[in-house]
Parts: sequence; structure tokens; C-alpha cells
Amino acid sequence: MYLKHALRAATALTFVATAAAHAQSITIATVNNGDMIRMQGYTDKFTEATGIDVEWVTLEENVLRQRVTTDITTKGGTFDIMTIGMYETPIWGANGWLVPLDGLSEEYDVGDILPAMAGGLSHDGTLFAAPFYGESSMIMYRTDLMEMAGMEMPDAPTWQFIKEAAAAMTDRDAEINGICLRGKAGWGEGGAFITAMSNSFGARWFDEEWKPQFDQPEWADTLNFYVEMMNESGPAGYATNGFNENLSLFQQGKCGMWIDATVAASFVTNPDDSTVADHVGFALAPDTGLGKRSNWLWAWALAIPAGTQQEDAAKQFIEWATSKDYIELVAESEGWANVPPGARTSLYENPEYQKVPFAKMTLDSILSADPNSPTVKPVPYVGIQFAAIPEFAGIATQVSQEFSAVYAGQQSVDEALAKAQAFTAEEMEAAGY
Repeated sequence: MYLKHALRAATALTFVATAAAHAQSITIATVNNGDMIRMQGYTDKFTEATGIDVEWVTLEENVLRQRVTTDITTKGGTFDIMTIGMYETPIWGANGWLVPLDGLSEEYDVGDILPAMAGGLSHDGTLFAAPFYGESSMIMYRTDLMEMAGMEMPDAPTWQFIKEAAAAMTDRDAEINGICLRGKAGWGEGGAFITAMSNSFGARWFDEEWKPQFDQPEWADTLNFYVEMMNESGPAGYATNGFNENLSLFQQGKCGMWIDATVAASFVTNPDDSTVADHVGFALAPDTGLGKRSNWLWAWALAIPAGTQQEDAAKQFIEWATSKDYIELVAESEGWANVPPGARTSLYENPEYQKVPFAKMTLDSILSADPNSPTVKPVPYVGIQFAAIPEFAGIATQVSQEFSAVYAGQQSVDEALAKAQAFTAEEMEAAGY
């Protein structure tokens, strides 16, 4: 059945008959997340249908960002396809560093891409990357531990409830941490989490005049709350834990709650991978009653760097990997719960997918995230867990390192915020803001 889908996709995408006669190869840089690993297992079907070989460079998230950024800014030409997200795509597209994804086939159905994802991966109305999967963030929690604690998770909890529940579910003797959250340095790792969390506490990166806001009480409130909760109920060494580390802890039954990417839901409910698969519930990311929840918006997407010598082959792969047929291919093999989520409207209209226990909460989380109005107070930037300006990645990486030093007990919250304020102000002034 796999080959049938691959061949049907090939027909739908109008792959030319001569493709197999040429020894073509494309190189793809991607992140070491579960859905991307799964995709690599199916690419022999693409090769069988097209004759195009695929070479993978699979990297940890922080390393991937460094490698692809260096390659595209220096015109290194190492990759034919890059896995990037909503931060890089509009900026790089505006700079002319990416191949526009216009001219995609009618069968591909660009209009089926969720508007939130298409908008975040476009510049001036032109799509520059196709979403492999889209995500927000939400709470994943152990229903059995919540019940044992005598508590009931609301659909839309507050941070105060989460802190109390985390303390109630923590059992150090049994190696159960009440809550697992990202603390790992990196703008897209722990930096993304704490930024989204800060939005719900009323904090912001910059005011309307582009002045950094780390000297304001909302940032101190965010960090102090996070550190106190994690020291009380989080795992040892949380300062170095990112997405994959916390996923592993949750799957091993060592977390009562985990607030992270909605895409993780399929991995914590898969009995082949998760020891707690039958005891997982879901809820919206927390708030503090100020009108903003702490959920983000993101897509891991496939883009083609300008200057590649394999543009046609790269477009064929992107059409295949982000198509409706690819989703059906995974569904037939591994069940609807394991298809890449959050990218296509038709997926959430599919009655079979609607039966998946986390489908509705994922969609609700995605739809509730507004990158054009991410914070309680007005801001001059677009983006929820990032500010969509070229300088942000470098600044936020440094700031996240200061925060991680707090989590590791190497400096105080006040010291980290003072350094973040000074560094960010200096960089923004140098950049002309």
C-alpha cells in the first residue's frame, strides 16, 4: 500500500517520466524530532517513484539553526532543502535567500494549508516554505497522577493551578517530577518557552519604541515563578533540558505534566514509545488571567535555498512530503494519531482524525495563538515566542544563556535580567533601532 500511495502522489504531482533516468540527489538538513525521523523512513518510496536520491543531515535543534543560517548567509550551497520555521522564512524570503514556492500543482492544494501556517511562512503573499507540520503548545499531563493528587485539570488552567498541581504530583522517592519544562539555552529551545510564558505574565521583549523591557517587573515575575516552581517540582538538571529531553522523561513516566509543542502528543500516547500512553490528558497552555495564554505558534517547514542546482527535484520532494497523500501514507502504516499535524485544514475535517484524542485541543491551541497581538501590552513586532526581526536570534540566544545560568543556580534572577537588559539595549542600538 505504501508504494501505491507514493506512485499516486507521483502522478498527482506530475513527476516527469524521465526523472528516473537521471542520477539526481538532493541533500536535506532537518531537525532530530520524531516526525522528521519518521519521514526519513518513507523517503525510499519517493526515490522509487522519481529516481531522486535523498541524503539527510539530521541535527539537534540548536545546531540545525546554526548550520542552516551559516550556510544560507554565506551561500555555502551545502543543502538543497532546509528545515526552517516561522522566524526565518519571512526574513530570508524578503532577502531573496529562498526560492518562492509558486507554481505548485493544483493537486497539491496550497489553499488547504491552514491560514495561520501559510501566513507565517510567507512574505508579501508569497509562500517561501511548506509546512511539514504545524504546532502550538499545550499541557500534556498524567491523568492517573492528577487523580491521585485529588485534583482535576481544567480545560484552560492558570499558572497558579499548574504550580499547585505540580507540587501535589511530585514524588521524589518514585522519581516523579510534577512538571517538566524547557530550560535549555537557545532562542528556539528554552528561550521560546520562557518568552511564550512571559506573554501570559504581561511581559514583552520591547515596548513600542523598541526599548528592551527586561528591567520591568513582569519579566521578574515570570522568571521568579518559573524558577520557584521548577526547583520545587521539576527534574534535576532542568537547565539543560529541551524538547527531546523532556519528551524522554515524560515517556518514561517521570513527569506529571509537560507543557510543550502540541506535536508531542502523538509520541506520549504511542504505547510503543510511552510507558504512560493510556494515562495522558490535554489542556490549553496556562494563563494568569491577563487575557494572554502562554502558547506559541510554529511550523517546521521545508524551504529551498536560492542558488541550489537541484531546484526542480527539491520542489518535487517538498510537494511529496507535505502533501495529503503523504499524510494518508503515514495513517495507513501507523494510524491517524501519528500523522504530521497542524498543517492542513482537511486533516481536521477528516472524521477519522477527529477521533484522535488530542486533535481538537491541538487545533484550538493553534487557532488561539495570535502572532500579530502576542502580548498584553502593545508591541512593534510580530511573533509569539520570538520577535520577527533579523537581530532576534543572536540576541535571544545570549539572553537564554543568561536565563539558563539562573536555572543552574549560577546567578540570580536580578543579575540575569540586568545582563539581558544591557546586552539587548546595546545590540538594538547598534542595529539602528
